[in-house]
Amino acid sequence: MKVLAISGSARRDSTNTAMLQAIREVAAPRFDIRVFHEIGALPVFSPDREGENTPRTVRDFMKAVEANDGLIVSSPEYVRTLPGGLKNAIDWLVSAELIVYKPVVLAHASHRGDDMLATLRDVMSTVTSNFNSEIFLRFPLMKKSPDEIRQIVGTPENRCRVDRFLEEFSEFCQTVRADASGLG
Repeated sequence: MKVLAISGSARRDSTNTAMLQAIREVAAPRFDIRVFHEIGALPVFSPDREGENTPRTVRDFMKAVEANDGLIVSSPEYVRTLPGGLKNAIDWLVSAELIVYKPVVLAHASHRGDDMLATLRDVMSTVTSNFNSEIFLRFPLMKKSPDEIRQIVGTPENRCRVDRFLEEFSEFCQTVRADASGLG
């Protein structure tokens, strides 16, 4: 299963990005997870820049989304809501209808952020018919370094949590695929 894990943070040493990278390490080789952490490189969405006018960075992002079986989204909370960069990325995906049927789940790298998570759940359930709010992974990693995050996520207990999360997500993606092909 191929998964694109999208970090909603533009920060270089993002806790969310580090968590997604640690999940990727734990998941290999059974799951092929690519971490997209370049939210800050995407230009602001404008309908004037759709179609032939879509910037290359956005086209590359869209190709990555399209090439994967599902998306894991992880984001910090900024002023009790989504960071602007993540909302912008979602706007680009909606404009191309790439997220409409894509299976999506959330992961979170903090014990806080429930307001943002509620907003993100609302947004995702609006933009894709295949958002699963029940499949969710959360680690209290705030203020940890990338090395500390790798160690925490890599403990045997947390490896089991990551495995369960990814197995549930894989089963969900298979169900979505079967339903789309008329087999479900």
